[in-house]
Amino acid sequence: MALTALPASAWDEPGLPRPSSTPDAHSDLLAGLPQPSPTHDAHLDADARPDPLAAHPDADPDPDAEPDLLAGITLPDLATIPGSVLGDFVPDGRASGPASAPGAPGAAGGPSSEPLLPALSNPRMFRGLAFDTCMAPSLDTMRRWRSSKYGAVGVYYGGRGRACRHQPRLGHAWMKGVQRLGWRVLPVYVGSQSPCVVAGSKKAYRIGRHAWRQGVREGRDAVRRAGAVGIRPGSPLYLDMEAYNYRQKKCARTTLTFVRGWDRQVRLKGYVPGFYSSADSGVAHMRAAARAGARDLPSVIWFARWHTRPRLAREPALKGSAWSSRRRIHQYAGNVKERHGGRSLVIDRNLVHAPVARIR
Repeated sequence: MALTALPASAWDEPGLPRPSSTPDAHSDLLAGLPQPSPTHDAHLDADARPDPLAAHPDADPDPDAEPDLLAGITLPDLATIPGSVLGDFVPDGRASGPASAPGAPGAAGGPSSEPLLPALSNPRMFRGLAFDTCMAPSLDTMRRWRSSKYGAVGVYYGGRGRACRHQPRLGHAWMKGVQRLGWRVLPVYVGSQSPCVVAGSKKAYRIGRHAWRQGVREGRDAVRRAGAVGIRPGSPLYLDMEAYNYRQKKCARTTLTFVRGWDRQVRLKGYVPGFYSSADSGVAHMRAAARAGARDLPSVIWFARWHTRPRLAREPALKGSAWSSRRRIHQYAGNVKERHGGRSLVIDRNLVHAPVARIR
């Protein structure tokens, strides 16, 4: 998800340093790895028609097509999703799903035995286009970018695995400032990475031997850092887990244990755990875990599938899953340069129908 390094000329914002080189979230990084399901190739073949985004990755999607893309999103009843073991949003503000009691991780369990989670405030939802960029832009740039088609921004607010760890602008004042400008915020936490992470730049941040405790500890850190920049309970916190080979069983167990520990801690503190990864790795892994009845899974999925049309409802890796369209974000393009209001940024592009931060 973090952006790759580009020439200095690509960064027009005054005082904006270049990001570290992190070739993350590419679908082609998983070329040669086993596919998540026997039907996956068929879905890819069906989508193999010419795509302007694939031919010209730096081109903007057709603005006239956006209403159709968003109008096609289906909205199932969120109150009852059969077989779900996720933290599902329901109209009265509660979350249904597994228990959030502290302690050691439990084994898989059937949804019928799962009590309700502690009550959560109604999530603040956003439906539209969003961008994320390695370093939080200046408020002046964010003001100028209000002329763009985007309505939300992804912010890398914490985690030891961030490519842009030094964020001189990012703080409570920045959060309040972008909110006053009309932006919605998607908070991203880039913590420890899977032991079988694909990107070489992320191998230094791999999960250690005590995955559950490490997940809990980093979940606690994610909550603490969120509060420090003004992100209130009831907000989503999106864990960024870059592409990994989830077919390696030991690695998959370690990764899932870490994610579950992180999710449980985040829920305990009143936040909504989200999960970002490549559609064909981490997202396929979470879908398999949900089918197996695993507890403490993410409530919202942010999947990366580049060089394709932005869409939420027809993602092959999430077919038949409990993550409905209004709990999904599709990152459909990355490392593209855009200019709005006289300021250029290198961004990832996303289609969103998911919770966003509540800023105090």
